[in-house]
Amino acid sequence: MQTKGIRQIITRFIYTIHRMLGTLLSILFLMWFLSGLVMMYHTFPKVWDKEKLQKTEILDSLLPPIETVAGRIPSDQKINKIEVSRFLNQTVFRIQTNKQVYLLPADSTEQLQDISSERIYQIAQKWNSSSINRIDTLHKLDQWTPFEELKKELPFIKFYFSDNEKHELYISSRTGEVLQYTTQKERFWSWMGAIPHWVYFTSLRQDQALWTKSIIFLSVLGIIMTLAGLYVGIHAYIQCRKNKCSFKSPYKKRWYWLHHITGLIFGLFVLTWIFSGMMSVTETPNWIIKKKEHYPIEKILEGDGIRPELYTLDYREVISQLSGTVKKIEWGRFHDKPLYHIVTTSKKITLDASSNKILPLNLKEKEITKAIESIHGKGSTKTTFLKEYDTYYLAKSGHLPLPVYKLEIADADNSCYYVNPKNGQYRYYNNRKRWDFWLYKGMHGLTFQFLVTRPLLRLTVLWILMLGGTVVSVSGVVLGARYVIRKIRRLNLRKQKKLNK
Repeated sequence: MQTKGIRQIITRFIYTIHRMLGTLLSILFLMWFLSGLVMMYHTFPKVWDKEKLQKTEILDSLLPPIETVAGRIPSDQKINKIEVSRFLNQTVFRIQTNKQVYLLPADSTEQLQDISSERIYQIAQKWNSSSINRIDTLHKLDQWTPFEELKKELPFIKFYFSDNEKHELYISSRTGEVLQYTTQKERFWSWMGAIPHWVYFTSLRQDQALWTKSIIFLSVLGIIMTLAGLYVGIHAYIQCRKNKCSFKSPYKKRWYWLHHITGLIFGLFVLTWIFSGMMSVTETPNWIIKKKEHYPIEKILEGDGIRPELYTLDYREVISQLSGTVKKIEWGRFHDKPLYHIVTTSKKITLDASSNKILPLNLKEKEITKAIESIHGKGSTKTTFLKEYDTYYLAKSGHLPLPVYKLEIADADNSCYYVNPKNGQYRYYNNRKRWDFWLYKGMHGLTFQFLVTRPLLRLTVLWILMLGGTVVSVSGVVLGARYVIRKIRRLNLRKQKKLNK
């Protein structure tokens, strides 16, 4: 009897927890599900690199040797990255060292153009030639620039254009960098989708630490609420079975019945979505999986700095041979092979810079294996030539290139590399990264190979599950509202009785 009494107390407590948290959180869950449906088609606006490159100009081959440009950097600094592009009639080298970033005009007799009001206006016209309705100076972050890291770019100059799409453009008054570019349509769908779904409200999102803690806190409450709800739903069925009422829901009232049935069917999916949503802002805990080895992967595969003397192919020859098309060149490496990453007016290509001939990069299996074995040791690699996506190398939009080499390592972390032979780019996975994948991308977006390679099926499954979660949430909102109304009425009745006495 004593054990039964304790069980009943625990059960009543779980019922109460679900009722209280459900009343508080069901409207939040409804918002998450409805905005999630929108986010399958619309996300938060941002300025893409592709858009920025469209505004740059064609490079001229009449440029200085790269050794001369690199010689303008203090000799005690290691060069990690070099790129060159042209914008508003000035060619500029961007050189990143181990200490800072240098912006150097190609002509050493020139100065960088000042970030004046006139230049900011020129940048704005480069992005949108329509007439300007209004210009504002913003001294704090707003809804479309809510990120803490942008504070260093303040104040912003915001342009409102009179074109049909009602574009709004944000430019940093400090660097001239374009920070945001939105249309009226994007702003509308962001309010319907990304802003409520990601809780992108400026006052909260501009404080990264507070925003992260808030997401985790709300998610933990949601997990507790959902677990309690699953217990309540299963317990109600068990009690019904004991009373010989078959598999029918014991609830007769419409909203209770609907919440019970849909909660049992979709509750597990609600739980995985709220948990995986939380994992999007945090890392897999070490107590689940711990990284056992630490390898200098980036240093070995991307090179320990850029050394211009290793580039046999002159970058100016590339510009000359690809006449009238080159917009940007970035110096890169794959292991010991120097590369040029080229952006032209129509495509991106990677060239082998170890030869004085213009040759598209085509890494051989033995070159890739040699690079990986320089990290993990000889004889530790199993290589596969992938022509189709696999469990961890896949993309919902299909933007990841194929074929690639997959190299599996027999080490403590089960390391695995996917290397693109056409550009030297790679993806690295180990046991911890696999956990990260499943706990966020796998569960939250149903990013499973079987579904990703069948987009229509994946979309159908997502719609069914999301609508199911929406019905659970709507019924929760109704029941929560009725619970609050009942409580208020009872309080009013008690007050009335006291007054009558």
